[in-house]
Amino acid sequence: MGAVVADDGPSGVKAPDGGWGWAVLFGCFIITGFSYAFPKAVSVFFKELIREFDIGYSDTAWISSILLAMLYGTGPLCSVCVNRFGCRPVMLVGGLFASVGMVIASFCTSIIQIYLTAGVITGLGLALNFQPSLIMLNRYFDKRRPLANGLSAAGSPVFLCALSPLGQILQHEYGWRGGFLILGGMLLNCCVCGALMRPLEPPKNSEAPKEPAEKKVKKKLLDFSVFKDGGFVIYTLAASIMVLGLFVPPVFVVSYAKDLGYHDTKAAFLLTILGFIDIFARPVCGMVAGLKWVRPRCVYLFSFAMIFNGFTDLMGSMSVDYGGLVVFCVFFGISYGMVGALQFEVLMAIVGTQKFSSAIGLVLLAEAMAVLIGPPSAGKLLDATGRYMFVFIIAGIEVTTSALVLAMGNFFCIKKRSEEPHTKEEAAEREELNKCEDKTPEDAKVDSIEVEQFLKDEPEKNGEVVTNPETCV
Repeated sequence: MGAVVADDGPSGVKAPDGGWGWAVLFGCFIITGFSYAFPKAVSVFFKELIREFDIGYSDTAWISSILLAMLYGTGPLCSVCVNRFGCRPVMLVGGLFASVGMVIASFCTSIIQIYLTAGVITGLGLALNFQPSLIMLNRYFDKRRPLANGLSAAGSPVFLCALSPLGQILQHEYGWRGGFLILGGMLLNCCVCGALMRPLEPPKNSEAPKEPAEKKVKKKLLDFSVFKDGGFVIYTLAASIMVLGLFVPPVFVVSYAKDLGYHDTKAAFLLTILGFIDIFARPVCGMVAGLKWVRPRCVYLFSFAMIFNGFTDLMGSMSVDYGGLVVFCVFFGISYGMVGALQFEVLMAIVGTQKFSSAIGLVLLAEAMAVLIGPPSAGKLLDATGRYMFVFIIAGIEVTTSALVLAMGNFFCIKKRSEEPHTKEEAAEREELNKCEDKTPEDAKVDSIEVEQFLKDEPEKNGEVVTNPETCV
């Protein structure tokens, strides 16, 4: 887990690290922004929904909870769809779902209907866009992948800073129904981003005879063999513990400031500070993670980011005035941005390209359970004690524990395995393909030499894209 897996796609095409990949990165930036910021942005309409349907704030808060639950909980479903139909078709359908859900929600007459439309349908649409976009980013970038992950992750704070004020303007000018309708139209841009996800073209001469064998080997719609990888198991366990406390401080920091007696506007400005710092922290962390010496040890940088985040929570619990909360938001924004930039980069490094589509779905499902437990549990602790200090302390302990699990698990359990050359794994895969094709080992050796020679002779052809919307996984 401490070493980086060679990211050759299923077709044997190496990532171009540029070219059309920048268009893919732009699409991933947009999708990430919508996926993470949209559940928070719709909260600006909650007051009107409360008056419209005569309900409580907790009832409207379920809209954001359902959106997040769908984004995380449908991970395995997204993996199956991607492995069956490919990234581009799944994203196009997901964009339609996300848009249609918000458009139908603008005509709803009860909160239950909004749960089903703006919550379930739109949440499913965002999930069908988010996961395939990360898979395609992994296909197109290898050497520059940490930077690409950092830049795409920056879409979350950028869109949060943009969508929240936009939602307030739409609510003031058109009401919540008009706002939902316009936001639904904006979500059609997910379809445009999906259209950018063109699959890579394999080398025609060398890979054509191997294509039937690859289809036989990669027929699984959801590859549970990732659980045989100790690194993946440790990562999943650490990520699940991490999200128990990771999202708690941003949820409660505004209420913390209000409880200290500060005005609503001044309290809400804390999230603006956090988001602004986050925008710059993610790409900078991606650049650092891409350095030659750092990248093979990226898992330890991720562990440091989590420890930094947990320690920030512990220090934030001691804040007694607005200045202390501002300092907390600055450091939390840095650490939160580092975690956001590295979490999927580390997972890609652990499982590689071929199993990433299944791995990310299973990880998101595990995180979904923790997301549904973390903030509500913190709310109950706050109700029982009446002190925000304990909420921040528990969150800090949870995130720090996850960092220790990841770092110690990698050092003691996975280190020896990660030091083994990946050529053995590649040789095993080639041997499996040879069995399917009834070839001898000598033939396989000759074919591998021909493939390498082809890629050296015609490097400009490597990384070209197919013009038809076929499966990319």
